[in-house]
Amino acid sequence: MDVLEAMTGRRSIRAFLQTAVPRATVEAILAAAARAPSGSNIQPWRVRVTVGEELARLSAALLAAHAAGQRVPREYEYYPRTWREPYLARRRKVGWELYSLAGVARGDTAAGDAQRARNFAFFGAPVGLFFLIDRDLEQGSWLDTGMFIQNVMLAARAHGLETCPQAAFCDHHDVVRRELGLPADQALVCGMSLGHADPDAAVNRLVSERAPLADFVSFGPGA
Repeated sequence: MDVLEAMTGRRSIRAFLQTAVPRATVEAILAAAARAPSGSNIQPWRVRVTVGEELARLSAALLAAHAAGQRVPREYEYYPRTWREPYLARRRKVGWELYSLAGVARGDTAAGDAQRARNFAFFGAPVGLFFLIDRDLEQGSWLDTGMFIQNVMLAARAHGLETCPQAAFCDHHDVVRRELGLPADQALVCGMSLGHADPDAAVNRLVSERAPLADFVSFGPGA
């Protein structure tokens, strides 16, 4: 797989096979991803990997917290505080496309909540990744960590694997921190499910739309 194929074919997968992923493969993915750039080469990212019984315990704790309506303030704001166009329309469009493929009818709040809860079961993936950053680092290091996370997703595809980056875990960062024994001086950036995509799952057919270049690119004179 060349780099353009890895980039343009990447999707957020929401149904995985139970096929195990060897630790050596996970290590190879993370080692390749660590070639991401960072200001002054400080490499601010941290990763916690969870599999097997630990992942199952964490998933159970997260699902219980979600079902009970427990939710703590996120350690940072991921989405706009006030939604406006064009972002609101994009959000609604991909949401309805996802729910349609997942068999969730409009207005069926119970089914919608069940679909959201699947985040906390890692969509059936055998590997969970959590990305952290030291709290005393600044915005530039968060940008660097974002580039590292993107590299993880692309490197995974080179190994025949797929991913789903998930900010949903940030709603229950207290549960993640407690169950995985994460240090208090590290903030949770996001989680990620990693594994083999289920080729038969309808929800994995979602290919989200991208805006045309004219919507976000401008060229100066003579370009």
